[in-house]
Amino acid sequence: MDTYLVGGAVRDALLGLPVGERDWVVVGSTPEAMSEQGFRPVGKGFPVFLHPETNEEYALARTERKSGRGHQGFTFHTDPSVTLEEDLSRRDLTVNAIAQRDDGTLVDPYGGAADIEARILRHVSDAFDEDPLRVLRVARFAARFAGQGFRIADETMARMRAMAASGELQMLPAERIWQELQRALCTDSPQVFIQVLRDCGALAALLPEVDALFGVPQPEQYHPEIDTGIHTLMCLEQAVRLSQEPEVRYAVLAHDLGKGITPARELPSHKGHEAAGVPLVEAVNERLKVPRSYAEVATVTCREHVNLHRADIARPGTLVDLLTRCDALRRPERFDQILTACHADLRGRTGFEDIAYPQGDRLRAALAAMRAVDLAAITMEGGDIGALVREARIAAVAAAEQA
Repeated sequence: MDTYLVGGAVRDALLGLPVGERDWVVVGSTPEAMSEQGFRPVGKGFPVFLHPETNEEYALARTERKSGRGHQGFTFHTDPSVTLEEDLSRRDLTVNAIAQRDDGTLVDPYGGAADIEARILRHVSDAFDEDPLRVLRVARFAARFAGQGFRIADETMARMRAMAASGELQMLPAERIWQELQRALCTDSPQVFIQVLRDCGALAALLPEVDALFGVPQPEQYHPEIDTGIHTLMCLEQAVRLSQEPEVRYAVLAHDLGKGITPARELPSHKGHEAAGVPLVEAVNERLKVPRSYAEVATVTCREHVNLHRADIARPGTLVDLLTRCDALRRPERFDQILTACHADLRGRTGFEDIAYPQGDRLRAALAAMRAVDLAAITMEGGDIGALVREARIAAVAAAEQA
């Protein structure tokens, strides 16, 4: 049998990037022969094995045939006669369809190295059209490599538009959609992921609540960029500058969903959009099975971001109530994520990209003052403990700000 290093490890090495996981394809072997050599089978749909020493994945060369709708509607065929070129032809992009022999030489039948040099993301073959998940994967690769100047080939974008129009994206499992979105949020350009999905028509199918923001005007006095969708993209860009946490970036993506359902007669004003957006955020969280750590930050950010923005002019009692609603005393790390998302919201406007966020400083100071209140002493007084605690916290915040 012959083994070849394939996929991302080869691509990233050619780009001069750190190589993470290494995947291998095996030509001319059988499941029985792999097991006899100590490889451990782990694949469900097709034979994949773990190396007995390195635990790296080795997959038998395979072909596939479309047998149903959606991402999982495929029949796989493995046989010692399947060639490396046949295996590579089923991959999504030419930059991912390069193999490397043990001596370091490349097997590149589809021009992936040339596309890396030209910074082009191009589909390999007609097989691209058969898997709707590839629309999201291409968008994610566009986000991951945006800083290196990659663009999507026109003919590949045309295929992505056709796939989005076919209705097959709705067949994708929620877990896979979230997986691709989560990975995109971890890139340096998550806004590119959203823009690519919108450009090919996939955003309306997968995240209609976000797609609805584009073309919706905001008051130019506060939002020189005017378009709410553009504002969201700008906020994502700022979130990358402020935090490496994908939970923050997801909250930024979802914080203004309420503006997408503002009645036309009220535009460009969006009074009450934060409350209106909460059911939309919750619907996305449920539909995509978003993990709780992401869902909670997004929901509270949507509900409270306008109030948090007003913290610089709020009275101590208002601050205490706001911090209590945000559960900041019990969840300070989560609250810090919420404040970071709010900072990205203020920065995601034309001309405000470097603005400070004194509201966050005041809220953090107020939280520290609330934490210093001696609750044990209050509970010994009897009476309405909740009211007494609130009064003591308000007094502590006021005293701290006057000191």
